[in-house]
Amino acid sequence: MKTISNYIDAYLKHMSIEKGSSPLTIRNYKHYLARFESWLESEKISPELNSINQENLSNYRVYLANLGLSRKTQGFHIIAIRSFLRWLTKTDHKVMSPDKIDLPKIPDRQVKFLSGEQVDRLLNAPTLSNLSGKRDKAILEVLFSTGLRVSELVALDRDKLDFKRRELGVTGKGGTARVVFLSVRAAEWVENYLRSRTDHYTPLFIRHRGKIDPSMSDRDLRLTPRSVQRLVKKYARKVKIAENVTPHVLRHSFATDLLMAGADIRSVQEMLGHKHIATTQIYTHVTNKHLREVHQTFHHKESKA
Repeated sequence: MKTISNYIDAYLKHMSIEKGSSPLTIRNYKHYLARFESWLESEKISPELNSINQENLSNYRVYLANLGLSRKTQGFHIIAIRSFLRWLTKTDHKVMSPDKIDLPKIPDRQVKFLSGEQVDRLLNAPTLSNLSGKRDKAILEVLFSTGLRVSELVALDRDKLDFKRRELGVTGKGGTARVVFLSVRAAEWVENYLRSRTDHYTPLFIRHRGKIDPSMSDRDLRLTPRSVQRLVKKYARKVKIAENVTPHVLRHSFATDLLMAGADIRSVQEMLGHKHIATTQIYTHVTNKHLREVHQTFHHKESKA
């Protein structure tokens, strides 16, 4: 007898091979679905597909709430189950319709971004007297110039960079390829960093501390997303920026800067690599507020008679 566990394994393979989902997305879905499976077991509910029904899901939602999880995290668990059911339906398994699952209402996503003055302070924070500092300066400039996700940044190789056209070839979520553009300043700092390197490793950004020998592979030296997150936080602390600054905050700052300068949302969507325009539209709340403030500050008030 095939259990839910067997189908979960097949679904995760589908996500990896056919959908091209990122390892992080697959890991999260595995966690969410495994928690549901464990709950069924703890409740002594049969681990068969017909156990995914309205009554059990209703009780499971109560369980998630009692764990103290945020509404957003609870929502992720239910989204994973609904996506799993959609796949089961498409593969001709008789299961509960995924359309019967209502997702919890989640508050509008808050966009954190830096002001122009804060961005300048952050980009000028690295010390340029050593190779690590030059690398960090190049990383910060590239993040703000391109709006790359941190996973996309660390995956960059030297041969993906066209200095003449100031372009980068990037593979984003779901294996979707796109081109992003470097500012003149960002391109100069990347060139400066690469000129200072004497190695021939493929990754655009590598570590420069610790033991390094010629036998090491590209994978050994390529920076990890976590290491980039740490260095961004380090420089934010150095220049006393109070906000919790992450690479994703720089991505938000890139998008917000473009929209406030008058860029159209479809172009920003393409540059960010968003599949759906709705994802990009979270920034319009910020830019609309900015425009309202500009109007109130600078628009001539009616003169009194």
